Amino acid sequence: MITRRDFNVRSLAALAGAGLGLGFGVPRAFAASGPVDTAKVSPGITAKAVGKKFSMATVVKVDGIAWFDRMREGVKQFKDDTGHDTWMVGPSQADAAAQVQIVESLIAQGVDAICIVPFSVEAVEPVLKKARSQGIVVISHEASNLMNTDYDIEAFDNRAYGAKLMEVLGQQMGGEGGYVCTVGSLTSQSQNEWIDGGIAYQKQHFPKMFEVTKRIETYDDANTDYNKLKEVLTTYPNLKGILGGPMPTSAGAGRLIAERGLAGKLFFSGTGLVSVAGQYLKNGDISYIQFWDPAVAGYAMNILAVMTLAKQREAIKSGLDLGLSGYTNLTTPNAARPNLLYGAGWVGVTKDNMSQYNF
Repeated sequence: MITRRDFNVRSLAALAGAGLGLGFGVPRAFAASGPVDTAKVSPGITAKAVGKKFSMATVVKVDGIAWFDRMREGVKQFKDDTGHDTWMVGPSQADAAAQVQIVESLIAQGVDAICIVPFSVEAVEPVLKKARSQGIVVISHEASNLMNTDYDIEAFDNRAYGAKLMEVLGQQMGGEGGYVCTVGSLTSQSQNEWIDGGIAYQKQHFPKMFEVTKRIETYDDANTDYNKLKEVLTTYPNLKGILGGPMPTSAGAGRLIAERGLAGKLFFSGTGLVSVAGQYLKNGDISYIQFWDPAVAGYAMNILAVMTLAKQREAIKSGLDLGLSGYTNLTTPNAARPNLLYGAGWVGVTKDNMSQYNF
């Protein structure tokens, strides 16, 4: 059970007079306690500034994989920097029902906010609706079609991200041949948008390329990626490309290409991390991965949660600068969804620049 500890709440005028203004864009470096560069993050999000210590849980698709291990570092740093009670939790395997159960538990505990990266948007809609009906703020990530959220923050335009992956894959494949696409789940919204963007780019720029089969669900597990890709390769021995949505595909594909000696014959382009796919980049089994920093994304979600709880909604709009790399000029490209925010935070990595990233 989470214990809420309320601090003495002073007026906003008193806070401003104390030099703890709530406006964003005020440079101030927090203590260096983690991987996120917070030199330009506003002091207006601290527990001291808002007059209350909020309890905020970040719920991820699956705990124990490198992607969300990195996100935990950002969530922990947010706690250290701001004084709010923040933590990360997720199921041991990518499972929609298990994630729903975690959210139910958090509702019962009475948290102030839930930051969530849904495994299945459809599965969490009802439980998040319940959370919001009880006054719990919901901030989401990788869930651009989620309705029951106060704000959804995406690291970038999802279709553009996928188009870049396909641009690289098409060049590797010489613009022709069959490829397969992977997603963690057919209901993982952002990953499917990446693939949609990639396929649209392929049809426009590489008409001689084609999907050999429908999208493969891998449940964000590298072993599942490996085994399912091996099955595809058995059925389609002339397979030339793998477009990877979930981060673990980079490891599953790299392992398969390495074991079969297919470097230069079977190509991969997809989401990955250097800590997971670095050995395959270094050895030339795969040549390109793309990602954004999960630690920064976790930090960004928690900033938005505090802003919402502190009644700073009027500042959450196009042009908002969170003071974080990739989130300095948020956009709201969908007029019908003003609570859908986009950053510009992805990077492309090869063996030539992989040494710049230690996660």
